[in-house]
Amino acid sequence: MNVLIVYGTTEGQTRKIARFMKDEAEKLGHKVTLSDSTDTPPSPEGFDLVLIGASVHMGKYQSSVIHYIKEHVETLNKLDSAFFSVNLASVSKDDESIKELEQITAKFLRETGWKPIDIKQIAGALLYSQYDFFKKIMMRMIAKHEGRSTDTSGDYEYTDWTEVRVFLHRLLKA
Repeated sequence: MNVLIVYGTTEGQTRKIARFMKDEAEKLGHKVTLSDSTDTPPSPEGFDLVLIGASVHMGKYQSSVIHYIKEHVETLNKLDSAFFSVNLASVSKDDESIKELEQITAKFLRETGWKPIDIKQIAGALLYSQYDFFKKIMMRMIAKHEGRSTDTSGDYEYTDWTEVRVFLHRLLKA
C-alpha cells in the first residue's frame, strides 16, 4: 500500500506520532511518504491511504493543515483518508473537556469539508521545557485542572503508543 502521512505540529509530539506511524507501516512492507504541512506536501492523488494529523492549540488545529485539506478536499473525500488529532483533552476525565474536543474536531471537519473514514483522538504531551514563561503558567493551570503533573521541571508524554499502533493497523487492514 502507498501511504501518505501529512502532519501539523507545534511542539513536536504530532511529528513524533507521525514518524512512529511511518516506521510501523514500513515494517509491515508499506511505502510511506511523510510530510510536514508547513513544507509542500504532495498531492494525495495516487496514494492508497492518506493520514492527516494535527494538534489542538488554543481550540484550533494548525492553519497549514487546514489549508492543505481545503486545497485537496475533493481528492481526499474520494480516497481512504483518516484524521488523527493530538491533544491533552483525550486523557481527561472531565466530560466538558471531552465535549469541547469533539466540538473542535467537528468544526474543523465542517470548515474543511473533509469526510475522513476514521478519526482518532490521541493523547499528546506536556512539554514544559519547550514553553515560554506565560505558556508554562497557562499549561500548568490546565494540567492542574485535568489532574496532570504541574511540576514544570520535566516533560510528560501521555501518548498511548499501543493505541496508535492499533489505529494504524486497522487502517492498513494488517
